[in-house]
Amino acid sequence: MNKKKDKLIVWDFDGVIADTEKLWLQNRMIVLNEKLGLGWNIDTVIKNLAGISDKTKKAVLEKMGIITDDKFWDDLLQMDLQTMKKGFALTDGIADIFAMREFEQCIATGGIASKTALKIEMVKIEQYFPPQKVFTADMVKHGKPEPDLFLLAAKFMGFEPANCIVVEDSLAGLTAAIKAKMTPIAFVGNDFGLGEKYVRQIEQLGVKYICKTMAEVKEAILELNK
Repeated sequence: MNKKKDKLIVWDFDGVIADTEKLWLQNRMIVLNEKLGLGWNIDTVIKNLAGISDKTKKAVLEKMGIITDDKFWDDLLQMDLQTMKKGFALTDGIADIFAMREFEQCIATGGIASKTALKIEMVKIEQYFPPQKVFTADMVKHGKPEPDLFLLAAKFMGFEPANCIVVEDSLAGLTAAIKAKMTPIAFVGNDFGLGEKYVRQIEQLGVKYICKTMAEVKEAILELNK
């Protein structure tokens, strides 16, 4: 019988496992501007919509007086699927962490189940993350920045929140980890290029570990396991 592992690493997908968050946000910017004439730039899209599920994005837009229908989101999903056909790669160095047998690991992402399964297949990490280790926004009522998804992942994986390490790139995801009483690691090595202002916002959340590379993420995880 295998010894139960002491820590659970909970991975966000977009912007962490692969640098894909920018792709979906660019698609949303294009459609918001073309269909609704908002004139948003990418910084505005990131500020309002980064790191949250489409269901939560819809609610955020409604609070701003921007109403979208089901066709709007169906069209975006088809656009995302076309974007995925162009391909994307794993973040450099992350496979070394996936291979660390002393930790249990899972994915908890703001994406929907069907799209997430395709993304996992594209980067060939099914051996690390079979369906029972993948948790998606459509499994909970409230997505990030609420803690529901992370708490669901911890429950099904058999870990207390205090023994969970969450690797996230977005303010919404990091906030959700903090609300769940888990230890957040901020990964800022994706291609958003938000710079020091974004790092300061992360610091203001109280996040101790802010990493630009997966080698730094690995060091932080090992430190937390001492």
